[in-house]
Amino acid sequence: MKNLNKLFIAVCLFVGLASQAQDSDNPWALSFGVNAVDTRTSAGDDNFPAHFDQMFKVKDNWNILPSLSFVNVSRYMGGGFTFGVTGSVNKITKFVSRSEANPKDFVTTNPGDLAYYGVDGVVKYSFMNLIGSKVIDPSLHIGGGYTWIGDYDQGTFNAGGGLTFWFTETVGFSLQTTYKKAFADDTRANFPSHFQHFAGLTFKFGGKDTDGDGIYDKDDACPEAAGPKELKGCPDTDGDGVLDKDDSCVDVVGLAEFQGCPDTDKDGITDAADACPDVAGLKAFQGCPDTDGDGTQDKNDKCVTTAGPKENAGCPWPDTDGDSVLDKDDKCPTVKGTVANNGCPEISEEQINKLNAYAKTILFNSGKSSFQEQTFPVLQSIAAILTEYPSSKFSIEGHTDSDGKDAMNQKLSEDRAAAVKNYLIEKGIAASRLSSAGFGETKPIDSNKTKAGKANNRRVEVKLIK
Repeated sequence: MKNLNKLFIAVCLFVGLASQAQDSDNPWALSFGVNAVDTRTSAGDDNFPAHFDQMFKVKDNWNILPSLSFVNVSRYMGGGFTFGVTGSVNKITKFVSRSEANPKDFVTTNPGDLAYYGVDGVVKYSFMNLIGSKVIDPSLHIGGGYTWIGDYDQGTFNAGGGLTFWFTETVGFSLQTTYKKAFADDTRANFPSHFQHFAGLTFKFGGKDTDGDGIYDKDDACPEAAGPKELKGCPDTDGDGVLDKDDSCVDVVGLAEFQGCPDTDKDGITDAADACPDVAGLKAFQGCPDTDGDGTQDKNDKCVTTAGPKENAGCPWPDTDGDSVLDKDDKCPTVKGTVANNGCPEISEEQINKLNAYAKTILFNSGKSSFQEQTFPVLQSIAAILTEYPSSKFSIEGHTDSDGKDAMNQKLSEDRAAAVKNYLIEKGIAASRLSSAGFGETKPIDSNKTKAGKANNRRVEVKLIK
């Protein structure tokens, strides 16, 4: 029987050391404190209620060693179960037995300050999760062990209950009562079954929290970087709800859609890529606005609220003279004209006739291309009319009568036409608008046989070039 008891204890110890974590966070627990041994229950073996009728007669029945007298180490097995090994010492100075004079009575004697040693393996089930508490931890346990009292030793079957009050997640105060039923045989009849009570502190330990954020590595999504529980232990330095490991802008509050980077103007472009981060804009312009939608961003647009072409810095082309021809296309931007004539006024036949009426009165010095004095007002009038039609081009043509040689007349007509042209250029008419030609006596409009006819043939004509 003695060998069987030792084998039972060895198996219990092996199972205890091979068990799992103390709880889901800490793999181990250590308890230590004082214990009390009560042999009263053994004296009432023939009467079951008598086992418990003096449970708390501490002064009469309990053997208490006033010092650290037990140590328990345990590990969690899963599902609320733990397995632990307890070592305890005590001194038996109160041994309860039946009175020899009256077997119904119990007497307490000192058996001689017997040394008490116990080693026990215990499987415990905690009800804490079942009742939904984080402070009160009731439990039941069973197990077995080996006990030495004085010169006697015996294996025991153990069962009992306990209650732990957790001050913190890892520190608690534990109370436990264990009934230890002795495997007595004929040679161990003097070895009592008994109650052993324990009171002490319990410390859970072994949970790994590498980053020290209060979340154990097994539950920590970022075990090497401290973070809050609500983010599973991952840090969010800027507090924008995007974990640092996923945040491209760790120190700046941003949006999840932009990997934690900000978009201050909310235009869908992150500040880092936004050339105008404080004003909502378009992707085409790197986040800068185009208020009037004309394709020219505001910073380059001289007319921010009015649409206009890029070629005019975002402003609409003006029509200064209001003739429906934009200045950019208007060859006469300050003079109202017609669309057909590129914004310039079109000279009328009446004005052409007026020009030629003036031209007929131009007087040259005889045989020369120089003007007589009274002709200058006429030339100025011609220049004024040409100025009104800046897009029109004119040909100045000179003619002579038939007097004199043909070659001389040809040259004279050319010189006189050129003299008129040059005068007009001097008065501001663009040279590109004027040409001159001489026809001598070849295009008479009257008879050269009369003085009046010759006078009519000596003339200057102004022709519109179309």
